[in-house]
Amino acid sequence: MTTDMSFLQLVLDASGVVQLVMLILIAASIASWALMYAKWRQLRSVRDVSIDFESQFWSGGQVSELYREVQQNEEAPAGSERMFAAGFGEYARLRKQGHNPQHVLDGAQRAMRISLSRETDRLDGSLSFLATVGSVSPYVGLFGTVWGIMNSFRALAEVHQPTLGLVAPGIAEALIATALGLFAAIPAVIAYNRFNNEVGRLESRFENFIEEFTALLHRQLHARADA
Repeated sequence: MTTDMSFLQLVLDASGVVQLVMLILIAASIASWALMYAKWRQLRSVRDVSIDFESQFWSGGQVSELYREVQQNEEAPAGSERMFAAGFGEYARLRKQGHNPQHVLDGAQRAMRISLSRETDRLDGSLSFLATVGSVSPYVGLFGTVWGIMNSFRALAEVHQPTLGLVAPGIAEALIATALGLFAAIPAVIAYNRFNNEVGRLESRFENFIEEFTALLHRQLHARADA
């Protein structure tokens, strides 16, 4: 009698616990790939928006005009644009209220720092899921493997003439759980490291923009004070 050792048949013949483990790992893998695609698009969009905005910012136009353009934009500001909108909005508000230059500058910088924190949190969002999938999936797969092998040896103990062919399907189906665990974990770990590095680079870019914009506001305030 020939045993069907095809992948699908091994999955169908697996015990309920092993099938549940496989289902969890497949669902985690699908969710990870969907999140990876969404996060890749988000980070690429923020990077492109920041590059375009900073090019426009340093082109030499009026900062107040640029602020009006950002305010009139139908899309919510992102990246460096968001830092700029928060900082210049607070700068204009405090100047209008007649605060001293140092207070105005501190307020604008504080607003940009808060905006930076919120933008970083937004970019970091969901990355913890990838880290969880990457670290937990191998152990979930190993649990399914141990459970499947344990069932195979249990069945082996009940027969008088044990053969390798009797336990081979059970061991093979158990090892599929390990393979699925690695299949879910490896892309998640790679993507997490890649995205985490990209978020760090963007955060550094925003930090530099805040420092440069603060220096520009400082020059403007002191130029007006001297005048």
